[in-house]
Amino acid sequence: MEIQVWQQVITAMMVIAVFVVLLKEWVSPDLTAMAAFLSLVLIGVIGPGEALSIFGSSAPITVAAMFVMSAVLERTGLIELLATRFETLAGGNQFRTMVILLLLVAFLSAFVNNTPVVVVFLPIVLAHCRKFDLKASRFLIPLSYAAIVGGTCTIIGTSTNLIASGIAADSGMEPFGMFEVSKLGILFVAAAVLYMLLGGWRLIPDRITLSTLFDGEASQEFLTQVYVNAKSPLVGTPFPETPLAKQRRLRVIEVVREGRPVPIPLNKLVLEAGDQITMKTRASGVVELAETSGLDLLPEGELGLDHVRTESAVLMEGIVGPESRLAGHSLKELNFRQRFGVVILAVHRRGVNLRDRFEDVKLAFGDTLLVEGPLNRMNELFSEKDFVNLSKPKGRPIRPSKAPIAISALLLFMVGGALFPAYIPILALVSVVITLITRCIDPDEAYEAVEWKVIFMIFGMLGLGMGLEQTGLATIAASSAVAWFHDWGPFAVLTALYLLAAILTELISNNAVAALLAPIAISIAHQLDVDPRPFVVAVMFASSASFVTPIGYQTNTYVYGAGGYKFKDFSRIGLPLAVGLWLLASLLIPKLWPF
Repeated sequence: MEIQVWQQVITAMMVIAVFVVLLKEWVSPDLTAMAAFLSLVLIGVIGPGEALSIFGSSAPITVAAMFVMSAVLERTGLIELLATRFETLAGGNQFRTMVILLLLVAFLSAFVNNTPVVVVFLPIVLAHCRKFDLKASRFLIPLSYAAIVGGTCTIIGTSTNLIASGIAADSGMEPFGMFEVSKLGILFVAAAVLYMLLGGWRLIPDRITLSTLFDGEASQEFLTQVYVNAKSPLVGTPFPETPLAKQRRLRVIEVVREGRPVPIPLNKLVLEAGDQITMKTRASGVVELAETSGLDLLPEGELGLDHVRTESAVLMEGIVGPESRLAGHSLKELNFRQRFGVVILAVHRRGVNLRDRFEDVKLAFGDTLLVEGPLNRMNELFSEKDFVNLSKPKGRPIRPSKAPIAISALLLFMVGGALFPAYIPILALVSVVITLITRCIDPDEAYEAVEWKVIFMIFGMLGLGMGLEQTGLATIAASSAVAWFHDWGPFAVLTALYLLAAILTELISNNAVAALLAPIAISIAHQLDVDPRPFVVAVMFASSASFVTPIGYQTNTYVYGAGGYKFKDFSRIGLPLAVGLWLLASLLIPKLWPF
């Protein structure tokens, strides 16, 4: 199939457009990538058969399998077991806490997708800091960095390694072994740990998290439930006109009618007989209610409100997850208080803690919310993918009796992958099937564990990468890079390639960078007539090396909100580490993988 010049122009423009859209976050990454991929099919750059072959790529299949295996280790309690062991080992000493945290998280992230490792450790680190009066912000950025460098230690530690190695295998290169990258990954971990311990921690600021904005009195509030009886004068009255709406000590958070929460906003709600109203009040308000004769809520008159029960309100923190259905909507649009039966007290976004007039702010991935409400409604809220719980580990019961099976399946995968690299995708699926058959995890949970947006973004970016190859743009880019650095040889080209990937991964998805640059890296090696392996390795490590911004890597985005950080905190702490690892990789990759 002969490619026309206009097709090259459109493809180049499309690549630029994808970068802009990903950077500006106008459209979700998965939709952006798939739209670009299908556009290339429609204009004839990629044939139908070639397009379908993308969906047979080993990289997304293996990534999906690793999402499931990570969920298996979490469901059987293995990750949480090590996480709780962290508290015993760390104690109240800040330096020892930092050492144990860095080493334990890096080790886990080498074998488990690093995002769930951070999700599990977040509430445990926050609880540990509260218990021993330590500043949580001192440990959350190191937590993310340890997860990132730990993921570089094996092919399965991060999806960028799987994507780059899959593209390499599809191009005819010898498949990467399970532990082939470990020799450089371990040095990355050592460098990151030494950096944090010998001076990096001094750059970490003491930031205030959302929960510390409120005094103890705020967390000692109660939820009181009453219902409107048939004789109540409130029946047929618009809520804003009732005495309830005018009481400062009381705040209505939910109205239930016929067993279901009423979705109507309070300012438009007309009360009916049988309505059950949940209200928040301080301890003094509960005492006042108890002393009110006839179970009348207010002293102004007989309102016909019969008391149901009073219970403590729970104050918890959560992060809007990447799969949240709430992203892109404001609290007011969602009618959040009536819909979920909880109250949002404050929002943290991009280094700013918002306590006032945040109802109109559209929620986005990484926003941290301070939530108050009854425990049962909290459990319902955090059981979905809408929020990641920062206050305590997930409440879903674990299956410790299945832990030996989960470990055996993971060992089978790792040992088999080390001995037979070409069969890594098959071994990953075999391990998943074993855990499903033995009920280590339920099928529904396995499907929920897969980040489908990530998978489809990978498919789309692989298609875009194929378009670069089909149009010859990858070869043109490779030829330009070789021409610019030809006088300095392959060493300079590899250094520049790593730097380019490291810069791009701070701005857009690390998976997108790996999918786009791996084909170009292979073309560069062919232009130079050298082994492409070191160039693919450079793309692997650089695509994961996101330390300077909180938006390039999911783990950074999670701790960004939870730690109350500002954007500049990541730049100040991460830039020296990023530069140091760039120099380390530039020196060692040519020695460990000769040209």
